Amino acid sequence: MSSPMLDFKGRVYGSLSGPLTDMRMILSKRKVLRSAMGGGVDGAFRERLMLVVTAVNGCRYCSYAHARQALSEGISEEEINLLAEQAFDDSPSEQVSALLYAQHWAETNGCPDPAVRTRVADHYGEDVLEEVEAILLAIRIGNLLGNTFDALLHRLSFGRLGGT
Repeated sequence: MSSPMLDFKGRVYGSLSGPLTDMRMILSKRKVLRSAMGGGVDGAFRERLMLVVTAVNGCRYCSYAHARQALSEGISEEEINLLAEQAFDDSPSEQVSALLYAQHWAETNGCPDPAVRTRVADHYGEDVLEEVEAILLAIRIGNLLGNTFDALLHRLSFGRLGGT
């Protein structure tokens, strides 16, 4: 019989240092995040980014919440489903580079290949990329906190609840 913690599928914080590091980072970027959330990044684009990171991290709470928000931003149900599968076929072509970067960023736990980051910065500009990265960090924190909570529920229920 395998351990309930090993059966949990979402990405979690492995120690207290993880969320503390992310929180320090987001606090240092609060002006950039405020700008991004206040209209610097279009709402539909922001939701696409969040759905992509959430698909990588596997947070059921964020997936539900951001799918609902994406619908209210005018994103079709079909595109939301594709984003959940990490497919960008229905996404605006001018956003696909950023969505692929968001996927890479999440898969590397916020440590993207510098050459990839440079190409994306050349495409969108450093200011836009900084706002995008602040959004990615914010959703990462939400994803991993949600998953860490779910993993605890999963463990306490001996694998009968959440994350299976």
